[in-house]
Amino acid sequence: MADKKDSETKKGSGNCPECGGTLVRDYKHAEIVCSKCGLIVDESIADLGAETRSFDSESWLKRTRTGSPMTYTKPHKGLTTEIDKYDRDIRGGTVSREARKRMYRMRKWQRRINVSSSVEKDIIPALNEISRELSELGLPISMKEDAAIMYRKICNRGLVRGRSIEAIIAAITYILCRNRNIPRTLGEISDVSGIDPKDVGKTYRYVARHLKLKVPPTTPADYLPKFAQRVKLPNYVVDKANEIIADAKKLGLTSGRAPAGVAAAVLYIAADIYNRQKTQKEISEAAGVTEVTVRNRHRELEEKMDLYKYKEEVLKEGKKEA
Repeated sequence: MADKKDSETKKGSGNCPECGGTLVRDYKHAEIVCSKCGLIVDESIADLGAETRSFDSESWLKRTRTGSPMTYTKPHKGLTTEIDKYDRDIRGGTVSREARKRMYRMRKWQRRINVSSSVEKDIIPALNEISRELSELGLPISMKEDAAIMYRKICNRGLVRGRSIEAIIAAITYILCRNRNIPRTLGEISDVSGIDPKDVGKTYRYVARHLKLKVPPTTPADYLPKFAQRVKLPNYVVDKANEIIADAKKLGLTSGRAPAGVAAAVLYIAADIYNRQKTQKEISEAAGVTEVTVRNRHRELEEKMDLYKYKEEVLKEGKKEA
């Protein structure tokens, strides 16, 4: 399908006021004319189509008009005017003193207009906090749009009142990480946001309850690849740890336990099976839990599971220390 600019005419809307014929848009001459009697109904019409050429319907739909797209990561969704802070003209040259004063007044009123309501005053620092947390946690930039949309929903429902912006953003980050199966613990998010892990968890449950969000639960297996990478354990150790976790889940040993703590203990067990010398301190620091937690989870698994059978399986496979 050729671009509509390549064709001279397109069927218009309505009928001719003189003869009742069909109106046609002539983009070459920027006119609306009657196809029957030739009456010019309108002229100097604006072409609202794409600015660039396209040769099929799909590319024509994508190339609409110029300008930045709407985004929730900016105040007013990016549809507001931005006045440059540099007092320069279009050619980059300096401007007169009167022009600088006029530009200063315009910038001042522009800032006031952008924060005309209390909600908008909260959104600007919240968007900055979202960018900072996602960057420090190494999360994908696509999450910024989802986080901004969720924060606007929270603001519109008045759920921010009585809670800090940092706690709300930390809760949003944790929810999005769980929705996308990105392994990030409450401790990691707490370290970045500066909010106590208990407050992050409390705010997360509060937001999820009021927004009626169905957040999938995290499992110990979700954290294994990241923890193993931090202590430099190979993939076959992670595979054995996943096998142990699957068996522990069947016995009900993972329910009611923090997933990060169980993952750390199982990773310690799997490393020991392959004679990979990793201490509980190394594993606990990689998982962000205490040595006591690793020791307690290890003892529970050792008491209720036959861990020696996994060692025998490895010996039969002939796998030794890599």
